[in-house]
Amino acid sequence: MATTSISLIREMSEAVVPPRALWVPFPLGRPLGVVDDSEFQKSVMRTAFGLLDTATEPTIEDYEIQAPGEGLSENWSCPLNLSTESSGSLTDRLLAEVALLRPWAIETRRQRGRTLFGASGAGEDQVDELARAFASIAETGEVTSAPVVVDVAWAFDMPLLARHIADDLRSFYHEALAAQPGDTAPNHDALNRWIFGETVLGEALLLVADGLTKASDLPMAQLVRGLLIPEGHYRGGSAFPEETNFPINPGT
Repeated sequence: MATTSISLIREMSEAVVPPRALWVPFPLGRPLGVVDDSEFQKSVMRTAFGLLDTATEPTIEDYEIQAPGEGLSENWSCPLNLSTESSGSLTDRLLAEVALLRPWAIETRRQRGRTLFGASGAGEDQVDELARAFASIAETGEVTSAPVVVDVAWAFDMPLLARHIADDLRSFYHEALAAQPGDTAPNHDALNRWIFGETVLGEALLLVADGLTKASDLPMAQLVRGLLIPEGHYRGGSAFPEETNFPINPGT
């Protein structure tokens, strides 16, 4: 069966070598561009489906048209003060940060009636357990064995589990921000600048990525590092490895 796809992270598609992929220059979570712009979204989909007619070998094609401006503030900053103590263990500081955000995340979940938290296997009330587990990975650099957490049945093995723990924590942080007052929401780049420039979670993410870097004999660890850290936020460069040799069949 012939397939086509849309890619938001070109390096990931290059690693997977899909039969056909259209790379789009849009923020994560917006594979078709701007919300409520149906004509623009149809154009993206037509281009992706067009690869079924033109691509006769594994292909990644760039979508050259930028999405219209979204009207999001470029000067956004988190209105919640996360000035936690700089001393103490990473675990203690991360738990203190989570405690400050918890009331806001609960409010967002109440308003929406749902949460994106839980991809790792943790329940939505287990954010503290998740924070301890992620801080443990960051502090020890252990990326091959899953952290032992009572009452949590992990949905993945390491090192892929580290990516999903990070995704759950980011979902918690994003849901907390969604309840903050204000007329505009932060865009994707502003969220990343905030997490990696102003939060303990950003510090933990970089330490986990360093642990994955050291696991040079584990190819999947290098891919997970790329999925963990957005482009431009890992030690001055890309978190994706320059070369990948994953045993993946690209299909036809």
